[in-house]
Amino acid sequence: MTKEEAVALAEEIGFGGRGIFAAKDLKFLKEVRDMCSSNKCGNYGRLWTCPPACGTLAESRKKAKQYKWGIILQTTAQMEDEFDGEAIEEAQTMQRERFLDYCGRLRERGEDFLPMGSGGCGMQCAKCTYPDQPCRFPDKAFTSMEAYGLLVTDVCKSADTPYYYGRNTVTFTSCVLF
Repeated sequence: MTKEEAVALAEEIGFGGRGIFAAKDLKFLKEVRDMCSSNKCGNYGRLWTCPPACGTLAESRKKAKQYKWGIILQTTAQMEDEFDGEAIEEAQTMQRERFLDYCGRLRERGEDFLPMGSGGCGMQCAKCTYPDQPCRFPDKAFTSMEAYGLLVTDVCKSADTPYYYGRNTVTFTSCVLF
């Protein structure tokens, strides 16, 4: 897939924010990965795609370093105020649906890619099989950018893509490496 094709597909699916970056610019930070263990999202130790099950930071770095470039994929929503939970939830759902569609189309084309979502893939299954059974859909599973140790704002800067779109907005950011 060319960079132009990746951007065109993102536009077709409806991602508002898009940007290309060089994979060599990614910084895998222990401090970001360590935030996972505070378990603010509630997924630490609960999903195959979240720490500690998703592998070490070194393993994540090694996996990502196999790719040359990536694309940022964003969904931004306007909120009535900073406590507009409904708008946040709708934007998160829309981002997840778009991201799954994007990755699905890449799979159909036989592309070699590494998806990194905005959060773990905890919404693909009603309940993750971790740790009792293997992942039901390992080919569709994705780990978050943060679990890879990536500071999302830094990746956005590398892609010359805004992270913040102004007051009373919420943005969910994912990326795909090629």
